[in-house]
Order: sequence, then C-alpha cells, then structure tokens
Amino acid sequence: MRAETDHLADDRRCELPLDAYSRTVAEAADRVGPAVVRIENRVGPRGGFGSGTILAGDGLILTNSHVVAAARRVRIALSDGTEAEAEVIGNDPDTDLALLRAGLPPGTKAASLGDSKSLRRGHLVVAIGNPLGFESTVTAGVVSALGRSLRGRNGRLIDDVIQTDAALNPGSSGGPLVSATGEVVGVNTAMIGGAQGLCFAISSNTARFALGAFLRHGRVRRAHLGIVAQTVSLPRGIAVAIGAGPRAVRIGAVEAGGPASAGGLRAGDVIISLDGHAIGGADDLSCLLDADCLDRSVVLSVLREGCVEERAVRPRERNL
Repeated sequence: MRAETDHLADDRRCELPLDAYSRTVAEAADRVGPAVVRIENRVGPRGGFGSGTILAGDGLILTNSHVVAAARRVRIALSDGTEAEAEVIGNDPDTDLALLRAGLPPGTKAASLGDSKSLRRGHLVVAIGNPLGFESTVTAGVVSALGRSLRGRNGRLIDDVIQTDAALNPGSSGGPLVSATGEVVGVNTAMIGGAQGLCFAISSNTARFALGAFLRHGRVRRAHLGIVAQTVSLPRGIAVAIGAGPRAVRIGAVEAGGPASAGGLRAGDVIISLDGHAIGGADDLSCLLDADCLDRSVVLSVLREGCVEERAVRPRERNL
C-alpha cells in the first residue's frame, strides 16, 4: 500500500509543472484575448489581414505599420464578432507600429502595456492573433533573446526587438506578445521564413514611446542632416590615432540647402561622433538623430583631409 501511495505521489509531482504551465498560459490568454482584434485592410488589389490590441476603452488599438500600410481607415472585428471601422491616427514604418482609433461598445476589454525591460531569456510568453484567418489563436513559448535588431521594411534598423519561439504566421502581425502576468510586452511583427522557432516582436517599451508620439504629434518625430550616409571602415592606424572605432560614416553627397550644407559639411567628410557619441555606421547615425536633436544644434566630429574638425549642425525634421 505504501509503495502504491508513493507511486501516486510521484505521478502528481510530475504533473504539477505541466498544470502550472497550462494554467499560466490559459490565464494570460483569458486576460488579454478579449482585447485582441482582427484587422482587415481593404486598400490595394489584394488588401490584407492582421491583428491588433485594444489598449484603452475609448478605442485606441495598437498594431503593425505593415498591417495598415497606406490605408487611412481599416475594418476591425472584436473577439465577440462585433465589427467597426477604425481610423489610422499614427503610422511609423521605422518602428513598424501604427495606432488606430475606433468607436467601441461600452465595456470593451482593454489590455495594458508592461515593461519589456523586465523580461529575461527563458521567460514564458504567449502570442495571440489571427494567423491565416484562424481567429483568436494562442501559441506559447519562451523569450529566446533580447535586444535584437531587425531590419524594417523601409531598410531602417528597429532596435530592442524580442526574439521568441512562440509560433507566428501571416495574420499574427500586430497581435500582442503577453507575459506570464498578463501584460503586453511586445507587438508580434515577423517570422523568418523557412526557419522554426525564429519569431520577433517589437518591445512594449518601444511601443510606449511610439504611442506617446502618436498621441502628441500624430507621428514619431525624427531628425535628418540632409546627407547620403555610407558606412565605411577606418584604417586601424587612423582609428587609433583619432580615438575612433573601426567604422564610421562617410558623406557621399550633401543636399543643397540642407542642414549639413548650412553647417559646412561636404561630400567626403567622415563623421566619427555626434555630441560625443561614437558613430559606427549609418544605423548608429539614424538612431541618434531622434526628436531630441530637433530645435537645437548638434556637434559633429568629422575627419577631413587627415584632420579631425568639429562642426555645429542644426538638424531638421525628416518627413516620410
């Protein structure tokens, strides 16, 4: 009898981790699932479908930029089948994020953004969306890596991307990546075709930044210098002599009347730093030219004809 009791106790102990896992996934899905919508973009010959997350009861919905594309209005369907029209009030291809506003029924469930910086590799995450037309689909996995960079559809790097093995498929884009506590920690955005378990989400902290910009300005404000930037390698001797890294940015061309031209920069100059921050390539320069660089001058250290010079340049807002 004692041996049989011990055997049953061992079986229960083996089942407990699975029960806890299942319970966590189910609770996360139950908490956020009602806030996930299906998005239909009818612009263009084929249109498209995706997912989104209701973040406020007054109708704010977060999704991917590539889901709405050039559309100004899209159709949404709530988890209970209710349909509505939503207006695109912010669209930023550089972060692949967009914000919609729709008139929603009273009592519509909303999700909350969590802090993606609290994530660690191995943390359980749940992806919710409408892949391939299969609505309210839930997949689960772990955080595979943090701080990835992903090349956006417009060629710009998206930083602070979350890598996960929670399965995504076409139609999942724009849906939430949910933590074990039921908070949205990412916006599902991409998968690697032909690979298994390589999926990516824009972090919730990036989403919070874009959300604030959309609500304040209707867009994410960024600066530009009016140059064609080319990433180049510096000869080791020169890099050591001037205290620079192995790579920098060479100016291939200067826009007439642009900020760089007004600041005395010219084609052939090599930018090695901006306001003391080392520039290791064109992506570094793009990341540093954010809204904080607007309405003031920045100091560029440039290598010209073997000498390092400093130039004050006043960036302008970049219009997409």
